[in-house]
Amino acid sequence: MSCACGKPGGGCADATPRVPEIEGDSGCSGSESFALQVLGDDMRPEFDNGDIIIVEPDGTLVDGSYVLARWADEWLFRQLRRKADGDDGERGEGWQLHQLNPAAGESGVLPIPDLSVVHGVVIQKAVPGRRRASKFYV
Repeated sequence: MSCACGKPGGGCADATPRVPEIEGDSGCSGSESFALQVLGDDMRPEFDNGDIIIVEPDGTLVDGSYVLARWADEWLFRQLRRKADGDDGERGEGWQLHQLNPAAGESGVLPIPDLSVVHGVVIQKAVPGRRRASKFYV
């Protein structure tokens, strides 16, 4: 990943990003917001290939948040949702990571054991070259 301060460590935010671990002091605070570019169409229609997302590491997690998570040695960009519990539509215990675009392949839902796998909340989306197309999620 690279943070907004421009320090090295480049990465991406798609379903299977190859984000190298940052070794040593990157010069960025662990709680500093950073930007990533969306690669792929796993999160369409809300996020298109090439969109820029701003991630807040200490952001508040709520049902429906878009998050950056670390699972099985991969970085995932997904929507965080509470598990559905039964046919009555009531929400249950536990959380899941959802891929928005079912046509993108793989399983669209990943149950997670707890929220410790979540490492940031998307607070803003920007479309390169279209300043007015920005959207805020907080």
